[in-house]
Amino acid sequence: MKIIIAGAGEVGFHLAKLLSYESQDITLIDPVKENLHYADTHLDIRTLRGDATSIKTLKDSNVGQADLVIAVSSSEAINITIGVLAKQLGAKRTIARISNTEFLDAEQAVGFKGFGIDELISPESLASKEIELLLNQSAFNDSYEFEDGALTMVGVNLTRTAQFVGKSVQEAGEIFPEVHFMPIAIQRFGTQYTLIPRGDTQFKEGDQVYFITTTGGVDELYKLTGKTRRTMKNVMILGGSNIGEQSARNLSEAGMNVKLVEIDPDKAFDLADKLPEVLVISGDGRNVELLQEESIHEMDAFIAVTGNSETNIISCLMAKSKSVRKTISLVENMDYFQLSHSIGIDTLINKKLLAANNIFRYIRKGEVVAMTKLNNMNAELLEFIVKEKSALCNKQIIEVNVPRSAIIGGVIRDGKGNIVLGDFTIKAGDRVVVCCLPRSISKVEKLFQ
Repeated sequence: MKIIIAGAGEVGFHLAKLLSYESQDITLIDPVKENLHYADTHLDIRTLRGDATSIKTLKDSNVGQADLVIAVSSSEAINITIGVLAKQLGAKRTIARISNTEFLDAEQAVGFKGFGIDELISPESLASKEIELLLNQSAFNDSYEFEDGALTMVGVNLTRTAQFVGKSVQEAGEIFPEVHFMPIAIQRFGTQYTLIPRGDTQFKEGDQVYFITTTGGVDELYKLTGKTRRTMKNVMILGGSNIGEQSARNLSEAGMNVKLVEIDPDKAFDLADKLPEVLVISGDGRNVELLQEESIHEMDAFIAVTGNSETNIISCLMAKSKSVRKTISLVENMDYFQLSHSIGIDTLINKKLLAANNIFRYIRKGEVVAMTKLNNMNAELLEFIVKEKSALCNKQIIEVNVPRSAIIGGVIRDGKGNIVLGDFTIKAGDRVVVCCLPRSISKVEKLFQ
């Protein structure tokens, strides 16, 4: 697949890095030589120095043969321009990164596809949605919804209070005879090894386990894992970035009491005008005395989304020491993901990874409609639409040659999520959620082509 990425900033470079591992034909365009140097020397891709809004530069990149053009520069106006030009010059599909969420809200009304933009993505909007979802599933440290919650992926760290620690997957399922959840991936404590569970796989204390569940299964998982569902009422956000502003707006509209701490006085006053339902505090969120004065010990959740990863991590650790139950930190360094559970932060989120997950579904073969990578785990979760000619159509799951390193987590049929076993017959139009390790992705894709 020939892919052109315009913009070698954090998101662009991260996408180029991930896609290069997939042996895709990647061209990375940026006007700044220094931005391309590291990619040129460390990644197996083609780099092109130039302005991607230049028709000559786009032609030099062979845009007419491109399967996908991804414009992810820091300027949304430039990204939209690149998408329009690329489409007119023959690119099959275009994606533009934007930061103004008004574009997302008015995507259908404006008709971006009409003038060449197939998809708009906002890493900031994706991050704020992730935060809202994590607070709704308060006891879990990772989550992702398929088809507005018909199926939900949740991640949880098993403690001694979990009923099925020491039990096999099959034994755990027998505790609740009506199956409403399915374990899809396990990472053993202290290792980087990702395990796709089977019936005889045993759960152990300290495991990071990912489940696919229906709406009713979430309550079962709370009981099984020994976690308590708590209503999030009081939330403190550190940082008035785009993510901080969007999160504050979304959470206050959801009925939560939100305090937002912003160090820049002018920005704090602007945010106070934009967010009348939010208490905006002008001050340094690293100041423990300030946070204590603002009753941090009464907060149900603390969300750190400043532009500095280290500030976010340290602030969350401080909030945890003040008995805040849920902490979420925005980080830019992917290596920090391995530290989250060991140092005590509930969840780390990364804009680059969220954007990459959103874009990756266009790279996969078969009718992929949603995709996410499991945090700090070597596995992908994909949602496929079954076609009449697909290899597994009209077959029971037990009859399908699903690779050992993959598992069908659930099926959405007619808008309803189903946790399925071997005797379930897959039909055309079903949306099938599959978790698989990288080595089995190509085999899984062939089942749905």
